[in-house]
Amino acid sequence: MNQFMIGQYGRYDENKQARDFRSDFLGVEACMMESEDDIEKLRLLERKEGACLGVHFPLRSGQWDHRDPQYLSNDEAIRRESYLYMQKEFQHASIINPEYVLVHYPKPVVLDSHVDWFGWNWKFGHPSEYCYAEDFKEKIFRKRSEAFFEWFAASSKRNGFRPVIELDAVSLYLSQSDFFLELLDRYPAIEVCVDIGRLHLQDSIDEQFDAFEFLEKILPYVREVHLWNIQVTDRVAYSHYPALPSLDPKDGWADIEGYFAILQRSDYPLRILFEHDSSQITDVELEECYGWIQELQRQG
Repeated sequence: MNQFMIGQYGRYDENKQARDFRSDFLGVEACMMESEDDIEKLRLLERKEGACLGVHFPLRSGQWDHRDPQYLSNDEAIRRESYLYMQKEFQHASIINPEYVLVHYPKPVVLDSHVDWFGWNWKFGHPSEYCYAEDFKEKIFRKRSEAFFEWFAASSKRNGFRPVIELDAVSLYLSQSDFFLELLDRYPAIEVCVDIGRLHLQDSIDEQFDAFEFLEKILPYVREVHLWNIQVTDRVAYSHYPALPSLDPKDGWADIEGYFAILQRSDYPLRILFEHDSSQITDVELEECYGWIQELQRQG
């Protein structure tokens, strides 16, 4: 069995499962399920086929005002609500016995003002999910991050899953200091997920961010990769496009081989979640995508 996974978002899509999943895949990462029937289908997948289940928080939709908990918020009431929301959803997610639960970090996302994020189509579900660095002092960011890491590590232990953080936009608070690495050293149970599409987009639009250099730095802590491609030229196009060998970085696509040249040096077997929209390609191209990524992994 390899470490490949697919995502099920919103509902358990039988057609997607049949087309995208393979018998030697590790499992499924679920997010925002709209009904208990969808969750029951995940339970059956784990019981009958032995699939590993992960939760891309939250497992259920509609349980709070926003999808993502805002545990770093400047609003004390929202921070408190966010922790209660996570606690409640962690307990409910135990029904599917998840191997891990992934939470976006940081939230709200701290944006550096030298980047035109929205001009380049960076996505947020709600304006409360981001703030700018000048409105969020680094000292406060660090203090609240430490509190979240401590709570997340302890909560995951109580609930019996591995804690994972997925990075959103990477601010200078994270890329230009050792604080983030020191925090990960202090809480070794917490795993890091990197998103190749986001890394490529930020690398393309942020002159102060080098995605390959940052990935090298955090590689010892990475355990999961969300894989999809996106084309960045004078505009952003083809979001969540599958990673195909024919997509040339010279045309603005992510350098998938370059990223895997770093990832393959990991000392750990990395989970690869194909977070793409496979409806954009043919069955033959989908097989080509899977085969190519498997080949890139084997080169390590």
